[in-house]
Amino acid sequence: MSSLLMPLMRRLDPETAHDFALRGLRWGFAGVDRTPDDPILAVQALGRTLRNPVGLAAGFDKNAVAVNALGRLGFGFVEAGTVTPRPQSGNPRPRLFRLPEDKAVINRMGFNNGGIDAYLANLRKVDRTQVALGANVGINKEGADPERDYPALVSAVSPFADYVTVNISSPNTPGLRDLQGEERLSAILGAIVTDKPVFVKIAPDLAQEGLEAVIGVCLARGVSGLIVSNTTIARPETLRGAAKTETGGLSGAPLFAPSTAMLAQAYKLAGSKLTLIGVGGIFLAEDALAKILAGASLVQVYTGFAYQGPPMIPKLKDGLAQLLRARGFKSVQDAVGAGL
Repeated sequence: MSSLLMPLMRRLDPETAHDFALRGLRWGFAGVDRTPDDPILAVQALGRTLRNPVGLAAGFDKNAVAVNALGRLGFGFVEAGTVTPRPQSGNPRPRLFRLPEDKAVINRMGFNNGGIDAYLANLRKVDRTQVALGANVGINKEGADPERDYPALVSAVSPFADYVTVNISSPNTPGLRDLQGEERLSAILGAIVTDKPVFVKIAPDLAQEGLEAVIGVCLARGVSGLIVSNTTIARPETLRGAAKTETGGLSGAPLFAPSTAMLAQAYKLAGSKLTLIGVGGIFLAEDALAKILAGASLVQVYTGFAYQGPPMIPKLKDGLAQLLRARGFKSVQDAVGAGL
């Protein structure tokens, strides 16, 4: 059913299509992947055994309304959010743009979500025996106090999630990326109290010294890992899509090279001290393997999933299993950082 609907969805406005996709998932139109995962894909991460290392990045299911349905598509883990303390509508529409020629998307959504109370009500309905759940937290555009809001959000979602992501890298909330600075980040992370793994999601536009500072703070504050990376504000000269000049964060294929390069840098700096989740431009199994070889223990998809739909997931997993065996690896863990 999902394969038949994808061409029709692409004729709709991107945000309208996204809303329909979430409804379709909740109504069961996307189907179920009942094929057992290849044992070579099993990963020990996020405090549990995952059946595979392929996750869905935050931003697709902001309010955690379709996590169970997404889990049935074959993901090893799903990250829901970004959620803020209070509901907010985000930036004016249009705010989501396809660049099909570039296999890319530009968004300036602005953390549109229903707020923490509605989000928690949905988290309570998630069956975490079927899929690991990540909760991605952020701050409101107005009236925010990061040192107050992030710890409060983490405490609120921790009982219902397997891990929590502190999002300090969206380009669509004014001043948010400034929180990647050493002093502010240390204050935020130092105030967080939880027994769940905490990840920090960083921007691909960080300079080398900025990345070194973030990793230093994360290690000092006992953070579990990094998600590398969020969308980029850069605009490669190779972009061809008509929407290439739109303001917002660029994701998809053009993000693959810079995000993978930053991932490799992070692995060289932190090694096994931090668990790295690689995201940015994954469309094929070869892309996922490249992230793992660069240091990622887990990978996430978003734009590739938006373009290809649910059939992407089994293809990605099957291809990754074949590539791992062809390279002589006995597990995903054996391949982590092996390309460096």
